[in-house]
Parts: sequence; C-alpha cells; structure tokens
Amino acid sequence: MKSEDILIELNKIMLNNIVTKNDLMVILKKYARNISPYDLMLASARMREDGKYVQSQYREKYLEIYIKYFIMRMKEVADNNEDMVEKIDLNKLDESLPLLKNTFENEKLSDDIDDKFPLIYVITSLYTTFILEEPIHPVGSEFPGNLKVTKENNTFYCPVKDNQKDNPNAICHLCLAEQTPNI
Repeated sequence: MKSEDILIELNKIMLNNIVTKNDLMVILKKYARNISPYDLMLASARMREDGKYVQSQYREKYLEIYIKYFIMRMKEVADNNEDMVEKIDLNKLDESLPLLKNTFENEKLSDDIDDKFPLIYVITSLYTTFILEEPIHPVGSEFPGNLKVTKENNTFYCPVKDNQKDNPNAICHLCLAEQTPNI
C-alpha cells in the first residue's frame, strides 16, 4: 500500500450518495496505522528544520503547535473509536482531492518512496477539517503581528487566510476558517 493510495480510496467512497464521518475515519485510521514512530520522528525533524525560517519570536510556539496538532494527531486518529454518523459535505471533499494530490507531489522529498510526511499532512488536514470540523491551524495559532486564529460565535477566523488565496497549493483552501475581518 502506497501513501498516495489514500486518494484512490477517497474517490471510491465518494461514489456513494452519502459519506459519513465513520466512512472517512475507516480510511484515515487505516493509513494512520501505517505511520510508525520513526516516520513521526522524521516528520518532526523536518518541521524543526522548516521552523528555522520562522521569525525567532514565533519559532517555539510554531513548533509546539505544529508538532502537537500536526504530527501527534496520528495517534489520535488511530485511536479514535467514536461513532460518527454525521454526513460529510461531498462537494467540499471532492473539491479537496486535487489539493490533496498536489500535497503528495509538493511535500514529498525527492524520490524517497518511504517519505510519510505528505500522508501525515493529508490525514491531519482531512481529520481536522471533516471530522473535528476545526481549522487546520488550531485556535490560538500565532502569526507575525501578534495575529491569532480565533473562534467567535461558532465561526473560526484566520488572519492570514486571504494571503494564500492565489496559491493553488495552499492547504488553506481546504480549511474551514474564514478570513479575520478588517485585516
């Protein structure tokens, strides 16, 4: 089983008229269980390397949030046994597939067939968006200018969402947060 096979399975379940959170979780759990502690260590090291480009005053918060909510979500996904019969928005899931395919292409390190980072990225994005119904950057995530992801009246706001609207590869297109008003 290759990491990219998750896209084939997502396409298959979308042939159904109704897809529930349980249906999606079966797929996410299957692939999350194929991610080893070693894969998580490599992904964490990669994020730490990428984090060196983040402004120093935000770097530790960035790493803490990304490692906790991005990397460590794999255990949460694998261990999730909740019964979730709520329907998933098939149009939104369908719209996400090209973006998820791009994630595999853009995040993979050269020809390293064992690189699980793109799979972790995809699982986390799908789980956060469709299962938890939360923004990809958790509430409280800080951005330069002391701007943060917030939640007000059951709506999530991100201060940098519009900054990525012209980037077709940005996972922000999948995120359910709205642009923070007046920024």
